[in-house]
Amino acid sequence: MPEPDLTPPDPAPLEPSAGAVPPGEPGGASHEGSSFDDSVASREGSSFDDRGYWRANVRVLFALLSVWFAVSFGAGILLKDTLDRWTLPRTGFPLGFWFAQQGSIYVFVVLIFVYVVLMNRIDRRFGAHED
Repeated sequence: MPEPDLTPPDPAPLEPSAGAVPPGEPGGASHEGSSFDDSVASREGSSFDDRGYWRANVRVLFALLSVWFAVSFGAGILLKDTLDRWTLPRTGFPLGFWFAQQGSIYVFVVLIFVYVVLMNRIDRRFGAHED
């Protein structure tokens, strides 16, 4: 009994789908000229300070996460009873309850915007900005 031929057939050449633009053509899949390639190329030839960039990045993250922890865990859980002595004006809600239910969420959303602003500043300072 002859042995079966187990070699895979040669793959058919892939044809571009209808309407596809070849790479390198305007609107094609080329990444040439994109801000990513420009920033990477400009950093490769320069003395980009990786350690300084990440040190600044981690410093911002640590500071913002500390604020988030203090507001959500500290004000919402640990200091809830102390903060419940005061109420929010015009609502009557105890302040500790408000921080546990709503305040920490509002602070978190604000921290997202603060993070974006601070990271854009760090990116510009170290030459890693995208715009």
